[in-house]
Amino acid sequence: MTAETTELIPFLPYLLQDFWELGSAPGMMAHLIEKHVDVTDDTKILDLGSGKGAVSVRLAQQFGVYVKGVDLLPEFVAYASQKAEEFEVGGLCEFIVGDINEAVQIERGYDVVILGAVGDVLGTPAETLEKLSQTIWPGGYILIDEGYLPDDGSQADVQYDNYEFLTKAEWETLFEEAGLELVETVSEWENLENPDSDAGMEMITRRANELIEQYPDKKDIFESYVRSQQAEYNDLDSTLVCVTWMLKKR
Repeated sequence: MTAETTELIPFLPYLLQDFWELGSAPGMMAHLIEKHVDVTDDTKILDLGSGKGAVSVRLAQQFGVYVKGVDLLPEFVAYASQKAEEFEVGGLCEFIVGDINEAVQIERGYDVVILGAVGDVLGTPAETLEKLSQTIWPGGYILIDEGYLPDDGSQADVQYDNYEFLTKAEWETLFEEAGLELVETVSEWENLENPDSDAGMEMITRRANELIEQYPDKKDIFESYVRSQQAEYNDLDSTLVCVTWMLKKR
């Protein structure tokens, strides 16, 4: 649920107020970690673009480990901290307001790093993988969500035109070049706890219309956001293969 323009960023908390889970499915992330990671009391997890903390809180609660979440929006960070207290993991979760581009330059020594939606926030796909890899130990894990084009697909088939999607083969080549082993692929869209795109669009559209009433001079921005989200949902439902990849640093 990305923003097309920085002018929209201050309004994202209002637009997305009806959602706790933003992007990644917490249960899926927990399943992959439980299956592949030798979790101990010393395990440390970094959640980049942690949103409202749904994934971080779930992991802290299930595994009893330290999780640090970084997100740009103070409202999301405050909400995540509130949910951590509500689920009695406030002592395990640390949420900070910050730019994940800066976080990847200073955060080191994690066992798992999560980037809920790849996008191009950290640069090209190759740059993104390199930056994520720097935050974890050798033998550590990267969890990323992404949609890729089927082998017979092309960018022309994609409605959401703010991001250039790769094929699976192109991603696998980047994994190899980055020194990352592909441990498991899980189809994200089939396993989301709340995959109802129609309900999601209804909530987003309602909030956008409320903002248009308050800020009529920004109508074009809000309507553009609704269109882009509908295009993204349409692509997820039909054109793209949506997955969570678990990668291991060699």
